[in-house]
Amino acid sequence: MPVHARLDDTDLQILAILQEDGRITNVDLARRLGMSAPPCLRRVRALEEAGIIRAYRAIVDEKKLGYEVVVFVMLNLASQAEADLKTFEDHVRSWNAVRECWTLSGEIDFLLKCVTPDLKTLHALVTELTGLPNVRTIRTAVALERVKDEPIVPLVP
Repeated sequence: MPVHARLDDTDLQILAILQEDGRITNVDLARRLGMSAPPCLRRVRALEEAGIIRAYRAIVDEKKLGYEVVVFVMLNLASQAEADLKTFEDHVRSWNAVRECWTLSGEIDFLLKCVTPDLKTLHALVTELTGLPNVRTIRTAVALERVKDEPIVPLVP
């Protein structure tokens, strides 16, 4: 049975509110739901323990911290053997500039979202990526403008 099918309306309301305001207190959350604080907290803890709520974090504007360049890197490896994939993934996890890394099906093996302060730093990152063992091709696309940024999960299909 899919997890979504086991969530009731209150669970979905909790998730919707927490996605909008992860700093809301349990008392305020319970008030918005029309319930007392202890059962509300039990429900939130159950969602956390089930792994539905993975983390709480602040969404920070990268440009205000000096990261002027957002780039998407599309990368192919020469080999997709498990050891080669793990080696590449370990490298990627160690770089602060890489903010997201996705494995893909189809023509591209990996999609990376990176942030750098300037084009010179971007060039150094691409040079380092290109020099990794097993990297066959790299294509980059510098982001010009953020059109939509919804880091929340839609709760209604």
